[in-house]
Amino acid sequence: MPRLTPQPHSRSQPRPTLQALCASVLIASQVLLPVPALAQIQQVLPGMGDGGEMTASAERHLGDQIARELYRDTDYIDDPVIAAYVQDIWQRLLVAARARGELTPELDERFAWTILLGRDRNINAFALPGGYLGLNLGLVAVVGSRDELATVLGHELSHVTQRHISRIMTKQGRQMPLMIAGLILGMIAAGKSRNGDAGQAMIMGSQAMFAQNQLNFSRDMEREADRIGFGVMTQAGFAPQGAATMFEKLQYASRLNDNGSYPYLRSHPLTTERISDMQGRFQFNMDTVPPQPLAMDHAMIASRARVLTRPGVDVLRLWIDSASSGEFAKSSPAQQAGTLYAAALSAKEMRDYKTARALAERLAARVADDPAAAKQARWLGAEIELAAGAAPKAAALLDARSKERPEMLLSAEAATAMRQPAPMIPVLRDWVAANPRDATVWRALGNLYGAQNDTLRAVRADAEANVAILDYPAARDRFKAAQEIVRQSKVVDHYEASIIDTRARAVEVLVKEQAAEPPLK
Repeated sequence: MPRLTPQPHSRSQPRPTLQALCASVLIASQVLLPVPALAQIQQVLPGMGDGGEMTASAERHLGDQIARELYRDTDYIDDPVIAAYVQDIWQRLLVAARARGELTPELDERFAWTILLGRDRNINAFALPGGYLGLNLGLVAVVGSRDELATVLGHELSHVTQRHISRIMTKQGRQMPLMIAGLILGMIAAGKSRNGDAGQAMIMGSQAMFAQNQLNFSRDMEREADRIGFGVMTQAGFAPQGAATMFEKLQYASRLNDNGSYPYLRSHPLTTERISDMQGRFQFNMDTVPPQPLAMDHAMIASRARVLTRPGVDVLRLWIDSASSGEFAKSSPAQQAGTLYAAALSAKEMRDYKTARALAERLAARVADDPAAAKQARWLGAEIELAAGAAPKAAALLDARSKERPEMLLSAEAATAMRQPAPMIPVLRDWVAANPRDATVWRALGNLYGAQNDTLRAVRADAEANVAILDYPAARDRFKAAQEIVRQSKVVDHYEASIIDTRARAVEVLVKEQAAEPPLK
C-alpha cells in the first residue's frame, strides 16, 4: 500500500520522524507549559496554601482554566467519529482504574476525565491538571492498534490518578500552578507557530528555562506511570503486545535523541534503563512478540485522523490517487480499507463528490464482511452526501434511532437540512440531559430547534453549548438574549422561561468567579 505521508513540515525546525515523535508520548508525558510574566507568577489560585498539598478541587479549577483556552484554540476539534473511537478505549480504562483502586472516588467525582482532540500533526498526548488529557490527531494517525492507543492513554491516565501534576506543584510551591498553566499554553503556541516566535516569547528568559527543566516528570514518576498504566490497560482487556510494540517504537526513537534535531526528545530522554525496566517487569522480548494484525476499523480511523490534520491539497490528491495505484492490489484487506477511506474523505474535502461517492462505494464493498468497519464506511457515505447537499440520501444511510453519537449527530444534521427536526429533537434532548457538557450536541440541538422555528430553545441550546466549553461570558449573553425573547413574547412557555432564568443566575456567578481569576498568559 502506498505510504500515506503527511505534508512536509513547514516550520523552520526539521520535521521529526513518526517514530521519534511517538517517543514523546511515553517518555515524558510532562505538563507542557510556559512561564507567564513574573507579575502573573506571583498571583496564586484561590485555595492554594504555602507549600500545602494542592487539593483535587484546586487542581480541577486550574485544569478548567487551561481547558478554556484549548477550547478556543483553532486546532481544537470535536470529530464525533474519532472521539467515539477514543472514548470507547478511554471508558474501558477508567473502569479498570476504578476496579484496581487507582482512581479514587474523590478524583472520580471531582476531575473532568475529558479528552480534548487537536488537529496537530505532532504525535503527542499529554496530561493536564484536573483530569483533562490532550490527544493530537497525529498520534491517532500512527498507532497501529487500539492496544497501542490504550497504552498511551493508560500511561497518561496514570499520571493523573497518581497526582503527579499536583505532586510537582506542591514540591515547587505557590508559583507552580500559574507557571504550569502558562507553560502549557506557551508550548502549544510554539508548536503551532511557523516561526516559533509566539510561543518562544512566552517561555523566554532564564526563569522560563528553569521552570521548564523543573516541570519534567521525574524518572520515578515515569516508571510509575509505565507500571500502573500497563496494569490498567491489560485489566481493561487490551493486549500486552500493544505496550510491547509501543516500546519498540520508543526504543527505535531513543537512538535519535542526541542528534540535535529533536529538542523535545532531548529534554526527556527515553533511557535504556527505563526500557530494560519495562522489559524485565513484563517479560517483553521484542524479538518474540507476535505482530498484531491491523484491524479494518482501526485502519480507517487512522486514515481519518491523517486527513483531518489538514495536510494540504497536494497530499489529499496523493491519497486519492493511491486508491488506483499498482500497490493497492498488493495490500492487505485492512490496508486497502484504510487507503479507500483516506481517498474518499480526501475527495470529499476537495469537494469532488463524484469521486468521493465512487470511492465510498468501493470502501463499502471492501468492508462488507466486517460490521465495525462497515459502520464506519456507512457514516462516511452519509458525510459525503451531506457535504454534497443530498440530505435525503444521507438520511437513507442512517438510523435516526441510533444512540451512537456519530450517527446521532449525522442524523440530526440531515434532519436539519431537510427541515424535518421533530423526530431527532427528543433523541438529542435525552443525550444532553445525560451529557450536559457535550457542546457539539447542544449546538446540533439548537440547529434542530432553529429548523422548527423555536427561537427561544435554540438560543438556550447555544448558551448551554458555551457553558460546556467554559465560555461563561458568551453563555451569559445568550441567556440574556433568551430572557429578552421571553419578555417580548405574547405566548410564554413558563417552564422554559423558568429554566432560562435559573441557568442565567448560575452562569452569572461563574462569570464573576472567572473574572476574578488571574490570567494564564
